[in-house]
Amino acid sequence: MITNTLGSSRSAALAAPIGPDEVDPHPSGRIDDVTTPGSTATSATQTPATQAPATQAPSARRKRMLTGDRPTGKLHLGHFVGSIENRVRLQHEYETFLIIADLHMLTTRNTRKDIDEVSRNARDMVLDQLSAGIDPEHATFYLQSAIPEVCELNTLFQNLVTVPRLERVPSLKDMARAAGKDEMPYGLLGYPVLQAADILCVKGDIVPVGKDNHAHVEVTREIARRFNFLYGEVFPIPELVESQITTLIGTDGQSKMSKSLGNAIMLSDDAATVRRKVIGMYTDPNRVRADIPGTVEGNPVFAYHDAFNDDPAEVADLKERYRAGRVGDVEVKDRLTSAVNRYLEPMRERRTGFERRSGLVDEIIVDGTERTRREVQVVLAEVKRAMGITGSYNQLRRKAEQARKRRDA
Repeated sequence: MITNTLGSSRSAALAAPIGPDEVDPHPSGRIDDVTTPGSTATSATQTPATQAPATQAPSARRKRMLTGDRPTGKLHLGHFVGSIENRVRLQHEYETFLIIADLHMLTTRNTRKDIDEVSRNARDMVLDQLSAGIDPEHATFYLQSAIPEVCELNTLFQNLVTVPRLERVPSLKDMARAAGKDEMPYGLLGYPVLQAADILCVKGDIVPVGKDNHAHVEVTREIARRFNFLYGEVFPIPELVESQITTLIGTDGQSKMSKSLGNAIMLSDDAATVRRKVIGMYTDPNRVRADIPGTVEGNPVFAYHDAFNDDPAEVADLKERYRAGRVGDVEVKDRLTSAVNRYLEPMRERRTGFERRSGLVDEIIVDGTERTRREVQVVLAEVKRAMGITGSYNQLRRKAEQARKRRDA
């Protein structure tokens, strides 16, 4: 909270959003150490007369994880190593919320056709995650657009960050280029702010995301610190959970794995499809015969062996023989095909079980959305109280009621 011992010019400076080259002078979100000339340090718990009392720190609760994906289609191995693997690992340790981020999708895909496909894509995404090992008894899936309170929270957060700060987020320009946009849409520029609303609306403590979203999570942390600094301790400062493999190269060896580029192995691919995609993978372009020593480093086939082959001895042997020119690409790819199919086979078995239960995935999404909305409504009310927004309307309403009573008397 801004204490009432601060001068007006000092208060105005503190209240300004964080600019592109500014560092929050109190990154913890507190100003206990702030002093003005001739004063002693003031406590962050003091409340100026012009502001509503700070919200009390929440009681001990189970920590929460928030992450998710845009509903643009089925998920692939890049999604798994980038984030889903951590979701599966951490779901029993944290209260887990998994967002189906259809509002984020609109920043780059907003035709009527794109929107009409959201329901189907949402089902596919959830089924992929259930197949990968997410337990529906321990995770809450929800559809972003069905929770309008998130948009209200997004509006409030927009005032806590500057345009130059958002322009420094590197992935936004990449997203605009990938979507074929010559100019940055307003919604895409604000993507990290809406993402902050997603994370903080359930008071997320950890966020497992892929490399592209690391900078977005940092914006969330800045917004949370700034809000707490201005209005009192409401939000936790979420921590980024990084994956062991930050980026998985696509089967073409040219760029990261992506559905739109056609270089992805999907979590739902059957064994024959996996074999076809692995056989067509890019390898060492300088190796035209099996007896020519090959390069392992930067070779997508060996990157996949490292990521998905559960037999380290086999991988070490293949690398040694490849470097010596004693094994061909066909054998290396055959072994990789077997390894990837072993990796995916438990997912296929779980998928079959979930697919047998008609309507189950829809029920999971709807129940999770309703439960999440109740949680978000509580958080939004807390935010408004901390900011004093609720008090403003209540004052107007009381005056209006008094005026009506006098008029009707």
